[in-house]
Amino acid sequence: MPELIKAKEPFRFYTRLHLSELTGFKATTLEELLDLMKEVPGSCIYHHTHRFLQQHQYLSPEPPNDFAYWVNSALGEDELAERLASIDTVQFSTIRGLREEMIAKIEQYIKANPKSKRKFAEEAQEFHFIKSVSFILPTKYVVNDLKEFIDVLAKITMDSVYFHIFEARLRLEKKTNDFSYWIETSIGNKKLADKIANLDPYTHTLEDLRDTLIKIIEKSV
Repeated sequence: MPELIKAKEPFRFYTRLHLSELTGFKATTLEELLDLMKEVPGSCIYHHTHRFLQQHQYLSPEPPNDFAYWVNSALGEDELAERLASIDTVQFSTIRGLREEMIAKIEQYIKANPKSKRKFAEEAQEFHFIKSVSFILPTKYVVNDLKEFIDVLAKITMDSVYFHIFEARLRLEKKTNDFSYWIETSIGNKKLADKIANLDPYTHTLEDLRDTLIKIIEKSV
């Protein structure tokens, strides 16, 4: 059994309280949606691309994209819906990059299909922009090695797992998730850090993601 390495810096687990807040912005046409997507805060883009993961963490891991769903169900633009739904969220390390990709796909579609601009959603089907508001809080858990890390990872809340894997990387624009960063910089195990960083968290439920992380780390302890 390899010798357990003590971290240069301890890892503190954080959690978050999450609220969804109406912005007052709404779209009835594709052009209105496009214009507002360029203007609304990044927390709106985050909410409408990660809502499913935040609200239904134990269910199917394939989160629907609110923008794709709306252009399909309210405007009947199936082709555009497929293009938006096919965007691989895990490829983006910032909300800005994800926003720009979606905007580009909508602009390309409108240019190729100008008639799509004249379609209106019915009154009850407008797209209402909602923003995600998070309050980040420290937990009591601080660990100094991978054994302690595994023990805490097995019992922390799903909100904590979500924060360190999804929110820290995408909303806070870190280059990788918090777990990989700590394992590489404080434990010095780049191979393990890369294994975790290369996981596609969007293909797992949060509980399954936790189990997968534990199994990967256990093999290196």
